Amino acid sequence: MTLLDLTPRAATTNRSSTLPVAIIGAGPIGLAAAANLVERGIDFVVLEAGDEVAASVRAWGHTRLFSPWKHLVDPASRRLLQERGWELPDPERAPTGTELVEKYVAPLADVEPIASRVRTGVHVLGVTREGMDRTRTRGRAATPFAVRIRTSDGTVEEIAARAVIDASGTYLSPNSLSSSGLELLGMGEISEAVTPALPDVLGHDRGRFAGRRATVVGAGHSAANTLLGLVELARQEPGTSITWLIRNAQAVRVSASTDDELADRARLGSRVDQAVADGLIDVLDGFEIIRGRRTSEAVELVGHRNGEVVAHATDVVVNATGFRPDLDILREIRLELDEIVEAPKRLAPLIDPNVHSCGTVEPHGFRELTHPEQDFFIVGMKSYGRAPTFLLATGYEQVRSVTAWLAGDTASAANVELVLPATGVCSTDLGDGGGCCS
Repeated sequence: MTLLDLTPRAATTNRSSTLPVAIIGAGPIGLAAAANLVERGIDFVVLEAGDEVAASVRAWGHTRLFSPWKHLVDPASRRLLQERGWELPDPERAPTGTELVEKYVAPLADVEPIASRVRTGVHVLGVTREGMDRTRTRGRAATPFAVRIRTSDGTVEEIAARAVIDASGTYLSPNSLSSSGLELLGMGEISEAVTPALPDVLGHDRGRFAGRRATVVGAGHSAANTLLGLVELARQEPGTSITWLIRNAQAVRVSASTDDELADRARLGSRVDQAVADGLIDVLDGFEIIRGRRTSEAVELVGHRNGEVVAHATDVVVNATGFRPDLDILREIRLELDEIVEAPKRLAPLIDPNVHSCGTVEPHGFRELTHPEQDFFIVGMKSYGRAPTFLLATGYEQVRSVTAWLAGDTASAANVELVLPATGVCSTDLGDGGGCCS
C-alpha cells in the first residue's frame, strides 16, 4: 500500500495538482473514497456536517440492516483496517446501523492518515471554481475548486481543491409530505408534530409515540420498519394507534414478494402485510396530502381521496416519503442531471426504478458519474437522485473507479466490476449508503 507523502511537492505549472481532493460527507461512501485515495497516494480532506462521522447513519442506528457484514465493507477500507489488526465481524450476521458505525465506520475514520484529514462540524455552503461562476469557460479545467464552508464556531472560509467528490447522501433532505413535491402548506403549524424517517419508537423516541395516534406517511421500507416498531409499541402501551398513509392504492415496494432478492426484506413485507390483515395497522390509501393544520385537539393532514377533500386527524406524523439530493450547494457547478430522477444523466437509465431493482443495477464508475465540470463527481446515495434504491457495494465501486481516474489510471477506472451473490446488497430509502436494508 502507498501511504500519503506529506513532504512539500515540487511546483508545477498546474497548481491544482498540488491540492487535496475535497470529499463531502464522512459516511461509509465518503470514507471509502478516502481509503482509496490513501492507496493511490493522493492527498484529501473529508468535510462532515455532523459532529461525528457517519452522523446520518447514527440517526437511524437502532435499525437493523438487511444484509450481513460480508457485503457491507469497502475492499480498500478493509485492507487499510486489517493492516492495523482489525477483524471483520461475523460475516453472516446483519448489523444495526449503530454496529456498522461502531465496528467499522468509526474505526476506519480513526486510522491514519484518514483521521487527521476528517473535519467534523463543517457545513459545505457551496462549491465553485476559484474566481469563476458557472458561466466562465476559459481555463476552467485548470482552475482549482473553491469549497466554501462554515465551521462549528460560525467561521466561513474556503478550501482549495484539485477535485471534489460529493458523498453527502440524501438523508438530510427528505421529500415533502405534500404530494406536489413542494413544501407542505401549513407545515409551520404542524412541524413540531412531524418526525424524520426511522424514529426510535421503542427507545429514544418512545415517549413521543406511546399512547398516541401515530401516522406513518410513505410506501418504502423505512415506513415498514417504523410501522413494525409501532406495532410492538402498541402491544406494550395501550392507546397507541397506527395509521399507514400512502399516496397510491397499495405499497408495492413494501408488500412481500416471493422473488425478493433479500430474504430479510421479504420477511419485512410479510410482517407488515400480516399486521395490516390483523387490524393492527389502519391503511389510508389513495391519499394525496395537500396541507397540514393544527386544531385544538389534533394535527390534521388534509388531502384528496376518492375525488373528495378529506382530513385525517393524528397526534404525530412520521415523514417516511423518501429523500432527494440537495443541489443548492452545487449551483455554480456545471452538472448534467436526468430531468426526472436528478441523477447523473448517464447513470439515470441504469437505475430507473420503473425498470430496475437494487439487484439489477449494472456496475458503473467514473464514466457514468462524469459531469461537464471536470474532476467533479457525485457518488453514493446522492448519485441516485430521487431513485429509491441504492446498492452499497455499488457505491464502493463508484469511488474506486473515480479515485483511479483521478490518479490517472484510466484502465482501472474503466474496469468496473461488482461480484455479489444472488441476494445482492441493497439499501433503500436512506442516504450515504446506509439504510435499513443495506
